[in-house]
Amino acid sequence: MANKHVTGIGGLFFRAKDAPALAQWYKEHLGIDPVPTGEGQEPWTQEAGTTVFSPFPEDTKYFGNAEKQWMINFRVRDLGTLVDQLRASKIEVTFDPEMTPYGRFARLNDPEGNPIELWEPK
Repeated sequence: MANKHVTGIGGLFFRAKDAPALAQWYKEHLGIDPVPTGEGQEPWTQEAGTTVFSPFPEDTKYFGNAEKQWMINFRVRDLGTLVDQLRASKIEVTFDPEMTPYGRFARLNDPEGNPIELWEPK
């Protein structure tokens, strides 16, 4: 009998001080629809692509604030344009326009300080 395995990430669930406001921020600035609350509403659907699952050492500085236990990385198609849109909305974004072997990256925090990395794959 073949071993069974997971086929992908079905959701990301985390605590928020103001969940409705934070869900609206993600919808407005990153285009992520909130969880449906009624019939006929559709959940956000992501494009197929690479998903990295990587535990980091407990003392990593990669996430920024040491109190944050997770960071989400979103794949994007046109990082430069998205960074411009976020900055136009007065959202602080650190953008490295240099192409790495993996692509280009930008960093920001949501309104509750959760770290977000945006990734335009090469």
